[in-house]
Amino acid sequence: GQADLPAPPPFSTRNMFRLVGPGAILLAASIGGGEWLVGPNISVRYGMGVMWIATVGIVLQVILNLEAIRYTLYTGEPALSGIMRLRPGASFWATIYVLLTVAQLGIPALAKSCANVLYTAYYGPDVPVDESILLTIAYAIMGGTVLLLMFGGTVERMLEIASWLMIAYIFLFLIFINLFCVPFAHTWATFQGFFNFGYIPKGIDLLLLASLAATAGSGGIGNLSISNWVRDKGFGMGSVVGAIPSVFGSTHVTLSHVGKTFPITTENMSRWRMWWKYIVADQVWLWAAGCFIGMFLNVNLATAIIEPGSELKDSQVGIFQAQYLAQNYWQGLWVLGLLNGFWILFSTHLGNTDILVRTVTDVVWVASSTARKSKTLSVGKLYYVLLFVFTLWGGIVMRFGSAIQLFKVLAAIAGVVLIPASIQMLIINSTMLPRELRPSWWRRIGLVACALFYGAVTAAVLFDKLK
Repeated sequence: GQADLPAPPPFSTRNMFRLVGPGAILLAASIGGGEWLVGPNISVRYGMGVMWIATVGIVLQVILNLEAIRYTLYTGEPALSGIMRLRPGASFWATIYVLLTVAQLGIPALAKSCANVLYTAYYGPDVPVDESILLTIAYAIMGGTVLLLMFGGTVERMLEIASWLMIAYIFLFLIFINLFCVPFAHTWATFQGFFNFGYIPKGIDLLLLASLAATAGSGGIGNLSISNWVRDKGFGMGSVVGAIPSVFGSTHVTLSHVGKTFPITTENMSRWRMWWKYIVADQVWLWAAGCFIGMFLNVNLATAIIEPGSELKDSQVGIFQAQYLAQNYWQGLWVLGLLNGFWILFSTHLGNTDILVRTVTDVVWVASSTARKSKTLSVGKLYYVLLFVFTLWGGIVMRFGSAIQLFKVLAAIAGVVLIPASIQMLIINSTMLPRELRPSWWRRIGLVACALFYGAVTAAVLFDKLK
């Protein structure tokens, strides 16, 4: 169908803070295992010079994010709907991306990491971990996640509110601690490490390096799911398509399985440029800058207080930081430091849970006419049925590995997803969109670079493992 592009509010600082939100959700979901587990671990073991990998990953991923959103602004459909329009057809790509989504996010690695933090906060750092208690805490965290996702009117709205609150605590704590506890000379050395392009130390754990490349930003399915939140927020043509409603607090919200486009007129192009300003603020100045600052602050603190070359497992990096701050500055920083770690990890677990369920829900809703024609199954019911199914599944598979082992699997698959996704968004936006809305040449080069970068990282890991 066709309709005029809805007009956004006039661009202003006040309206910008009122409208941005999808970037906050993705930022909360992005600041997690990469910042708490992988970034500090790899920089302590191999030096801060390797952090340029994170910089490249964030830059390439924000280009992919913007191109996924470009499709949604024009059609009101999430990016995966566009991918399902490619050959060999919707059923094929629906199956592929459902499998990739479940493979990447079906293991709730961050729930177990959250449980590690709470366990240590209660029992102390010297008490051996009781696996049964740890799993009980992790199950409670997963149950709390399900409850949170049931309120707010739409799922996107609840995630946005929760994300802003968690981001506020995380960044205020990290900025304060870095300013008062880390010497400026060390901070400057850390900053330089993020631009030390090309440095790869000998003997580095390539799987850990691949994990850093993927999770410095969102990684994989999350980069495509930003378009789902943009639709539910009502950006561009998303406002004429609908959203996924929550169980409690929702009015009558529906979701069309196909979108609408707008004719290229002077008025619509003026509105398009205004919408794009809000999108740049949401993705570049909120998400990308937030990912960089979050990684920088965590790495800067870890490398300042942990002996270089140390190999720490699971959440020991964060626990060591909290213990150090409590012993050297103020005892209350033990709790505040671990609480910061909990929010970092829980925000990602919450976001990843929604990405998993939302992606599969949208794919099934678009690809299956049987689901849409069902008299008893709405898109909201489908979302919550899948939420409960994946929560039960996660509770089972979480028993078969430590947090860092599970997270490496998640991150490795995330890097693989970025390879076809980048090329597919290049094809879609270069052929399906009107010429006036297609990406510029440098954005197209960025998408190719994204596929090549993650392809090279994945190939290096596979070659190393096979060797």
